Amino acid sequence: MKRVVITGLGAVTPLGNNVEEFWQNSINGVSGANKITHFDTEKFKVHFACEVKNFDPKVYLNHNEIKRSDLFSQYAMYSSAEAIKDSGLELENMDPFDTGVIWGTGQGGMITFENEVNDFAKGDGTPRFNPFFVPKFIANMASGMISMKFGLRGINYTTISACATGNTALMDAFNYIRLGKAKVIISGGSEAAITEASIGGFSSMKAMSTRNDDFATASRPYDAERDGFVMGEGAGALILEEYEHAKARGAKIYAELGGAAMTADAHHMTAPHPEGLGAYLVMKNCLEDAGLTADEVDHINMHGTSTPLGDIAESNAISKLLGEHAFDIQINSTKSMTGHLLGAAGVIEAIAALGTIIHGIVPPTINHFTDDENIDSRLNFTFNDAVKKDVKVAMSNTFGFGGHNACVLFKKI
Repeated sequence: MKRVVITGLGAVTPLGNNVEEFWQNSINGVSGANKITHFDTEKFKVHFACEVKNFDPKVYLNHNEIKRSDLFSQYAMYSSAEAIKDSGLELENMDPFDTGVIWGTGQGGMITFENEVNDFAKGDGTPRFNPFFVPKFIANMASGMISMKFGLRGINYTTISACATGNTALMDAFNYIRLGKAKVIISGGSEAAITEASIGGFSSMKAMSTRNDDFATASRPYDAERDGFVMGEGAGALILEEYEHAKARGAKIYAELGGAAMTADAHHMTAPHPEGLGAYLVMKNCLEDAGLTADEVDHINMHGTSTPLGDIAESNAISKLLGEHAFDIQINSTKSMTGHLLGAAGVIEAIAALGTIIHGIVPPTINHFTDDENIDSRLNFTFNDAVKKDVKVAMSNTFGFGGHNACVLFKKI
């Protein structure tokens, strides 16, 4: 099978609206949490989230693209434009059928959906919907608009697997390229879910932190006093390219995407398998797909959402997979800074994992105050401060409601 490499990166995040800002704030341990500005939270239990700040879609999008798209699609096109620019691809000189888009989102155009339905509910029952209502909210529209913006006629679709979505999109793109079905695929994920229904819904499940008076430290993966995740928003985009194609055009290559895997817990709608069985198997299968052994892993960007059950299950799975080697690698959760970007989380965290290979620095897991006796303290969670480390192999985990597990592996080239 063909080899697949990463040649471009793009990001819109609570820590910055490009990859460089995101990376610098990540290694400096900046919290992206703040009071919600998207809507009035007075009657809500949760008043904060990790919002994207100072976003100006006009940097990469024209008037019609902005007018006709939900925010999640704007984030997608924006991050993709940055990634294409970063890659140096000259799309006008390429066969458009050789380049595709495989995107991911957990919720799609939630802002558009809520606004339209609320407007209808306030009316007299006459169905006066915006003609762009359906095109703006359907989940596949981000991938469609990326392809239209850049004239890409190859593989094009959207994956949805809750919070595992980002990695499943990357895995699909990886497989299509290594099977020879495409030369280049723009792959990523986007989410704009800081809305009344999303915050209210997750809050009613008691899945979210309610530290309204201490929101900057609310996302506390692996801390004994963690009380739930913090919602985030944004997008990440990667240019996946067939190795020989990238080499022939003299592309800058960040790393190789060496392996990927998916499993299912088959256990519970929202809770992880208590023994971390699915998490263990997806990492094991990912290593096997890459042809590597556990002792070759240098770093794992964990799913680490700051939920009571999930953090324990994943930590146990890593210990089971790596044995004594688990204590020699750096693991972390960048969600302590970005919050949880749902369908976009996997790609933002893939960029962070790639950053460890590119820069030799592992970003910290911030907001750690108290060890959890249920989590092995010998594991190197990179608490509170970044760590310099020569990373040759980095893995990134994502797990989603419904029992979806996905893992990707990057290696230095």
